Amino acid sequence: MADPKGFLKVQERELPKRRPVSLRLMDWKEVYEQQDPSQLRRQAGRCMDCGIPFCHQGCPLGNLIPEWNDLTWRGENAQAIERLHATNNFPEFTGRLCPAPCESACVLGINQPAVTIKQVEVSIIDQAFANGLVTPHPPERLTGKTVAVVGSGPAGLAAAQQLTRAGHTVAVYERDDRIGGLLRYGIPDFKMEKKHIEARLAQMQAEGTRFRAGVEIGVDISWSDLRSRYDAVVIATGAMVPRDLPIPGRDLLGVHFAMEYLVQANKVGAGDSVPDQITAEGKHVVVLGGGDTGADCIGTAHRQGALSVTNLAIGTQPPSERPDNQPWPMTPTLFEVSSAHEEGGERMYLASTVEFLRNDAGEVRGVRVAETEYVDGRRVPKSGTEREIPADLVLLALGFTGPESHTLSEQLPVPFEERGNIERDGDYQTSEPGVFVAGDAGRGQSLIVWAIAEGRAAASAVDRYLEGETSLPFPVRPTDRAISL
Repeated sequence: MADPKGFLKVQERELPKRRPVSLRLMDWKEVYEQQDPSQLRRQAGRCMDCGIPFCHQGCPLGNLIPEWNDLTWRGENAQAIERLHATNNFPEFTGRLCPAPCESACVLGINQPAVTIKQVEVSIIDQAFANGLVTPHPPERLTGKTVAVVGSGPAGLAAAQQLTRAGHTVAVYERDDRIGGLLRYGIPDFKMEKKHIEARLAQMQAEGTRFRAGVEIGVDISWSDLRSRYDAVVIATGAMVPRDLPIPGRDLLGVHFAMEYLVQANKVGAGDSVPDQITAEGKHVVVLGGGDTGADCIGTAHRQGALSVTNLAIGTQPPSERPDNQPWPMTPTLFEVSSAHEEGGERMYLASTVEFLRNDAGEVRGVRVAETEYVDGRRVPKSGTEREIPADLVLLALGFTGPESHTLSEQLPVPFEERGNIERDGDYQTSEPGVFVAGDAGRGQSLIVWAIAEGRAAASAVDRYLEGETSLPFPVRPTDRAISL
């Protein structure tokens, strides 16, 4: 268990440095510098012999965190990546994008800064790729069964890899022109460069997974036809319906959903030509929504040369320390300064947007906001506190309400829940035999680590449906919740 006295010898939390703001705003590369290996080993050595590793429960994947912390401290990289891959298909994604509920549940976090679990994780996988330790694992035999996976985000890719390794012939369908879902087009390169996706897809292709990009199920192939062609179907389309803000001026030119903006920026970064691209260059930008998507818009706007960036959040500013009503090992809601926030702009809390203001050309010229007040538990604009903020571009990063449903509900008798998610049972199966749901399409907008966990679990359910039994792990069920949530 790492260094038995490591948490006593090293009490500070050390992370790799971020590149200087002035430098990183000139490119789209990831913001972190490479970490000193000795610093990484010291941090891995802080992992305690705590008896009950609550980090396991904090992670929906059940990652064997103390084991690979110990192996990292000992310098046993091959064994470390083996233990990491035992529960997580894509640590290069989670190590960069997951908000790390495992760290909130770390026992050391009771009275010290938690172990840098996420950084140890991403370092293990990066070293493994660099040293040729990530190799294909094709199945020993083929079952003769076929599975279609619709959606190539983390849930779909995890399900596909597990099912391919179980011996099934798997085809992944993606309506975009490249595989990766929101990993590809929703995440800016400064958070995760796309070379990491390409490296993992190369492994999956070598294992036998087939990819069909540029094919929209429900349009190019009907859902009913897809079901008839394959022995099983996994729906992993995500929760892509954005939450709107129906206030006066919503139809003005220059008011866009965040994903419209981010997808175009990522396409340009990939070398594509995007006619009439939505860009922040030379504009006053207002981003509505204080989550990760909003931060992605902020960082993108800075790199495009925005004149100013203002981030509005309707609620109160979270505390900087764990509040009493969110005790360990829960995941607390804390005020965070991401790399994008560090790069500039203004953050405003208790700001209710009441109207988008227009100019003579029908374009947005500003945002009228008011102070938020709480009335009977509801957040409403406080009368008499209105003011205007200049805006040439407004980005709505207000979350998502559920999966797109129109073609699926018309072409396949699959019911939806009241919340808009696709209804499924405890084995991830819908009321339509052989049709399964994994990730945000079934649970609603959630974390990448939940998407991978559900993809793995759904794969084992599909394997059992096809073969009568399965040796694939079944880490979570739809009704499970990590203690950190």
